[in-house]
Amino acid sequence: MRRTPPTFEDEVRLAARALARHRLVHAYGHVSARVDQQRFVVTPPHPLGRIQLDTPLVPCSIDRDLPEAALPEVRLHQEIYRARPDVGAICRFQSPHVMALSAIGRTPHVLHGLGAYFAPRPPMWDDPTLVRDRERAAAVAVLLGSERAIVLRGNGAVTVGPSVREAACHAFFLEDAAQIALAVLPSGEHGIPYNPGQAARRGAGDTSLYDRMWEFLVDDDVDLPEVNR
Repeated sequence: MRRTPPTFEDEVRLAARALARHRLVHAYGHVSARVDQQRFVVTPPHPLGRIQLDTPLVPCSIDRDLPEAALPEVRLHQEIYRARPDVGAICRFQSPHVMALSAIGRTPHVLHGLGAYFAPRPPMWDDPTLVRDRERAAAVAVLLGSERAIVLRGNGAVTVGPSVREAACHAFFLEDAAQIALAVLPSGEHGIPYNPGQAARRGAGDTSLYDRMWEFLVDDDVDLPEVNR
């Protein structure tokens, strides 16, 4: 059977399902993608593992009130898109090692290759309550700045990218970096971080590395055989 190229809406759904299969989310989490400078689409308020190829996405405006079908936390997506014209997609997730590391007030520093994408370490929003109002969502976007990720203490993380694929890859990279950081803690050592030059070279964002990680993330999505991955 001939496969058709995926639309960006297809990739939102593929990314949502991948985050669920790789245990980066449980019942909560959302994926969005920018349509243009005024609009974006986001997954509906259901567990991401239940998203199907034909599941309708929720259309949202970057500058207007959210529709009733969108969760209040989607305001964070609005404010990031407003502040970052370079961002084409956002993943909001609650992966276990990122959550555990944030519970002791830390985000992962660069101890291995995938951590270099967030050098020297991602910022942390130090308020464990859900970000549901515009004022705090805008403040989180400011703290994110030009970074690829921000950790929300005790509440998961947000990753961004110019495409859905890159935002989803960053979610996996961040969880992997947090797992390495936690694995080092029992040794009583801090680990040997990459120096700035090493981190810059490794985290430059090579397209082939993103392509290979995306292939890994969606490879076992047997429910979507007709989508060209």
